[in-house]
Amino acid sequence: MSYLIKPANYKPVLDLKQTEVGIKQIKEFFQQNLSSELRLRRVTAPLFVLKGTGINDDLSGVERAVTFPIKDLGDAKAEVVHSLAKWKRLTLAEYGIGPGYGIYTDMNAIRADEKLGNLHSLYVDQWDWERSITPEQRSVDFLKQIVTRIYSSMRRTEYMVCEMYPQIKSFLPHDIQFIHSEELLQMYPDLTPKEREHAITKKYGAVFIIGIGCKLSNGEVHDMRAPDYDDYTTIDPQTGLPGLNGDLLVWDEVLDRSVELSSMGIRVNKEALLKQLELSGLEERKELYFHKRLLDDTLPLSIGGGIGQSRLCMLYLQKAHIGEIQASIWPEDMRKECAEWGMQLI
Repeated sequence: MSYLIKPANYKPVLDLKQTEVGIKQIKEFFQQNLSSELRLRRVTAPLFVLKGTGINDDLSGVERAVTFPIKDLGDAKAEVVHSLAKWKRLTLAEYGIGPGYGIYTDMNAIRADEKLGNLHSLYVDQWDWERSITPEQRSVDFLKQIVTRIYSSMRRTEYMVCEMYPQIKSFLPHDIQFIHSEELLQMYPDLTPKEREHAITKKYGAVFIIGIGCKLSNGEVHDMRAPDYDDYTTIDPQTGLPGLNGDLLVWDEVLDRSVELSSMGIRVNKEALLKQLELSGLEERKELYFHKRLLDDTLPLSIGGGIGQSRLCMLYLQKAHIGEIQASIWPEDMRKECAEWGMQLI
């Protein structure tokens, strides 16, 4: 099933040629800024990994990976990546990258189970990044420092876009606000998690919601997370609340809703991995390659995440549909409706 938001009186600010130039400039400028801000080196990433190694990202645990047999490996199965959350940590170890430095890459993926709409496509492109850290940096304070640096890169990129296209007006606030998912629940107890995201993001313009995947006081989670990459159970001693991860959202004036640009966090250490696998009933994963490496202390402590490339371009260029930024497959009725409402899908 597909979902389409139809903004009233929508008219693209840029034509197709301007849009393509803008996409190129944004991608080049932002990744250079991100690399400098976080001290990341670019690496080449895989499109697929072997099934059964535990390397692929399980997202919320229910999405099916696109799978195919490999003839020269006796029809062993490969999976198209969902993201590179675990692969990046293996790469940090392979390259011997110490604390304070990291890697980033262009990640391309296929997510066949996405509910297609203005913000979701079968094709996913994002900057996946990972940075080695020290044990002392496994804290909410350090998480906030990294988020602030990423947000600074976003604001610099916005300034470049507005200089390039004066008809585009800035929309990002000067500062990003931080709030824990439990605090958000207390603020809006009668709203759903998605409605809470819209409410808080509309209020502040840009927010980072901490503690995605941890159980809240109402017995629910704000959103699902796989148990083996982000640490969502470690308690922050200052707040007494669990979770060293979160989502970065900004308010989209075109769609009149919040848009998630990044999911990121401090990754699980051995203790958090064992706890989260037990809570999820997935203790059998301890026998997979990635998990064995982590439990054997052969992987560095790290922080990392992904930043949506097409979504970022969509926001900067004030587009109403992600299909105006990237080429993908869409239901024919959606293409027709988009054309009627001024959204020219590539």
